[in-house]
Amino acid sequence: MSQRSLFDAEPPAWELDAGAMVLAATVVLPGGPVGEFDYSIPDAMADERKPETFVEPGRRVRAPLGRGNRPVIGYCVAVGLKPASPSRPLKALKGVIDTESLVSPPMMRLTRWMADHYLTPWGQVLEGVVPSGVRGKAGTRDVMLLSVPTHVAARLTKLQLPPKQAEVLKALAASSKPLSLKQLAMRADCTSAPINALRKAGLIESRVERLATDGLLAEDMVVERLQPKKLNADQVRTLDTILGAIDSGEHETILVHGVTGSGKTEVYLQAIERVVAFGRQAIVLVPEISLTPQTVGRFRERFDRIAVLHSHQSDVERHRQWRRIAAGEVEVVVGARSAVFAPTPHLGLVVIDEEHETSFKQDTAPRYHARDVALQRTRAENVPLVLASATPSLEAWRYAQPGAPERFRLASMPRRIGDLPMPAVRVVDLRVDGEMRGALSRPLCQAMKQALDDDGQIILLLNRRGYSTHVQCPACGYKLVCDHCDVAMTFHRQDNVVLCHWCDHRAAPPVVCPDCRSPRIRYGGLGTQKLEAEVSARFRGVSIARMDADTMRRPGSHEVALDAFRRGETRILLGTQMIAKGLDFPNVTLVGVVSADSALNLPDFRAAERTFQLVTQVAGRTGRGERGGRVIVQTFDPDHPAIQAAVRHDFERFAREELPNRQALGYPPYGSMARIIARGASEPLVTAYLDQVAGAVKQAAVETGVKMRIAGPAPAPITRLRGEFRRHLQLHAPNSDPLRAALKAGWQPIKPPEGVRSIVDIDPVDML
Repeated sequence: MSQRSLFDAEPPAWELDAGAMVLAATVVLPGGPVGEFDYSIPDAMADERKPETFVEPGRRVRAPLGRGNRPVIGYCVAVGLKPASPSRPLKALKGVIDTESLVSPPMMRLTRWMADHYLTPWGQVLEGVVPSGVRGKAGTRDVMLLSVPTHVAARLTKLQLPPKQAEVLKALAASSKPLSLKQLAMRADCTSAPINALRKAGLIESRVERLATDGLLAEDMVVERLQPKKLNADQVRTLDTILGAIDSGEHETILVHGVTGSGKTEVYLQAIERVVAFGRQAIVLVPEISLTPQTVGRFRERFDRIAVLHSHQSDVERHRQWRRIAAGEVEVVVGARSAVFAPTPHLGLVVIDEEHETSFKQDTAPRYHARDVALQRTRAENVPLVLASATPSLEAWRYAQPGAPERFRLASMPRRIGDLPMPAVRVVDLRVDGEMRGALSRPLCQAMKQALDDDGQIILLLNRRGYSTHVQCPACGYKLVCDHCDVAMTFHRQDNVVLCHWCDHRAAPPVVCPDCRSPRIRYGGLGTQKLEAEVSARFRGVSIARMDADTMRRPGSHEVALDAFRRGETRILLGTQMIAKGLDFPNVTLVGVVSADSALNLPDFRAAERTFQLVTQVAGRTGRGERGGRVIVQTFDPDHPAIQAAVRHDFERFAREELPNRQALGYPPYGSMARIIARGASEPLVTAYLDQVAGAVKQAAVETGVKMRIAGPAPAPITRLRGEFRRHLQLHAPNSDPLRAALKAGWQPIKPPEGVRSIVDIDPVDML
């Protein structure tokens, strides 16, 4: 809506002069009122020759808002002529913040699509796409730059000046670019006095620009270059498929399904070499920060100019990388989810490694999925998109099958490099293993001892951090639950606290039952801290490293831990899912999955898929060298289809068994889904609000004739979080268009009562 329509009625048609038009900027706000507001552009801001004050799409501007003309900052998204009304003129912009556009025209169109698709205000999307370090110009400062005006340079030899001033003017005129006061004084070997005298006389002009203070355009570190590796038949076939798409100059989505160790990385490295040879740029997304150092290392060995983008960077470093990318000085951008927005002016290819990973979904507004955004971006820019995984998401797999509505091209790599065999997998049934003592079964302990005796390395996966995952009283049944969340507290022995992993609430561990005062309070369950303690006790003197959210807090900690493991200084690496992805260590001869069931019984329709992916991925970390490897999987449910398929490294079997279940229930990829979550301190208010929303959404679906299934409202799986009660509503439809239409009609117009907040998650990944 326009600014006028927000606060005043539109003027009658007869008041408008058809011939009177005004140059106006359309502005959206990162916060506050939702909509598009028109402002007139003063003449001083319409002069393209003055870039520091010029208004154009992609720049932020200062504007007055509302009856009180409250100053706000917004993004200019369009500039054009608008009808002028003498009785109700548009308010004028007050200033321009950015000296250049932060958002390119293609990215502007992409953010508009995101706003529509994810039902998020456009200004909020723009604020989420442009990093804060870029918006704040981190690592820069205002510098006064001096230059010689053209009319002065033309008559330089005719000027009668004191010797020192003449020397200053000559030095500045000889420079190919403007100089700072300090630079000019050094070149002319003088103080600031003659320079200031020339400025006062109008013989030197000055302007202020914001410049980098950290060597903005510094080159990447130089490393020894490696030549491309020789490819096997599967790799050649896959590479030819990708190169065909690159050479066509058209968009195509290619799903590379290759078993772990099949050489997928080398294939897309060589594909990117073709892109770079054309003078274009590539973006490579990886799911975990822990993978970034290893991935970046591989790219530095093959390419001269690499940029890295991820959330652990400082604002200064992120701004520096962003500027290099936008200037076209980078060949390859490697990063986590948000790197999909890298401002590449010459994009030629996007690769998403381990595309199945849930970390590609943003859990705060805008709640985008990097795979879907990349698909939209590559379509708009006519470049190929490569999705690579040993365990593709069922959505991507379905779209690569004949007859799918969204057609991807499938490239299979069913064999490992060098025809190495897949590791042998043994399942240990924890229900009948009478020798079980602690976390490690007898078969796993024996396998670990043998691997260490053979000078091999070991990876142990347990996707639960902490020491004990629950605290319970066997006398009265009391369970220690977070005061603010409906979740069990986890005991962390290292800090001697019980901790809520959702809200970080901490408390002293109880020594007696808070209810019945029994001293028999029991600390049960298994976390990575307890596993580390048990492994240390069983294998004394063996170097062990733990990787989880507790130990990997410092910047660079992932790289330090993985480098030590790569060099062999660490013999046993244990941790959560961050150790299960994309790591390549040829000396790993044993992988142990300590508990394969941790995610299997969650109230989530993707639980089986995630379990299969996690077990298969961590199993693939071994057997990558000539020494071979094996896998021990401990489980209480060895007959589950996900476990059975994982131990056979058989993705197609898992997909054949799981997809019919999804189709029967209309879950993705056989339909679209949206989830509304409402929360607040008052449970009755939350319930009443979501009941009202559910009624409005159902009515909207009936009125539009949309076929839709609505589940709920109902308590969310985690009914209380951070002191707020949570209820949710699930919507299912054949595609996303009717979902968004019903939500626009039934959810957006209803304002939550005070103290209640709600969000809509389109294509949700987290169902808790």
